[in-house]
Amino acid sequence: MASSISSNVGIGVGDKDGVIIVDHGSRRKESNLMLNEFVNMFRDKTGYKIVEPAHMELAEPSIRDAFSLCIQKGANRVIVSPFFLFPGRHWHQDIPSLTAEAAKDHPGVSYIITAPLGLHEKLVDVVNDRINHCLSHVAGDADACAVCAGTDKCRLN
Repeated sequence: MASSISSNVGIGVGDKDGVIIVDHGSRRKESNLMLNEFVNMFRDKTGYKIVEPAHMELAEPSIRDAFSLCIQKGANRVIVSPFFLFPGRHWHQDIPSLTAEAAKDHPGVSYIITAPLGLHEKLVDVVNDRINHCLSHVAGDADACAVCAGTDKCRLN
C-alpha cells in the first residue's frame, strides 16, 4: 500500500509527517463534524504537528484537499489512516486510488496508507465502554454520550 518509499521512512511519526484520518463521509453534517472532533482529540493526545481530516466521498475536505494541506504545512511524507473498522473495498481500492491521485500533485512526497482499525484489543474496551455507558444512561445513571445526545436513540425499545 505504500508508494514512493524513500529515505525519510522511519519508525514513528515525525515533525515532517502529515497524518490524514479519512472516513467515508456522510450526507449528515453532524457525522462529518464528529471526524473533526476526533482529529482534534487525536492531535492533542499524540502531539503530532500535522493532522488533517478527510472524507472519502460525500463531504469536504477530500483526500486531495487534506493531502495538499499537509504539504502546505510542511509535510514531506503523508500517512493516510483509514477510520474504518475492516479492510473492505474502500481500503483495497478507493482510498489508494484517491490518495495516488492526490500525490500526483506533489512529486517527491511519499505516502503510506495504514491498515484500518481491524481486530484490535483496545476496540473491545471501546465497544464495552459504549455498551456500559448506554446501559447506564437508560438506567438514569449517566447523561447521553456525545453521539446520542439529542437524538433519543439511546433508549430501550
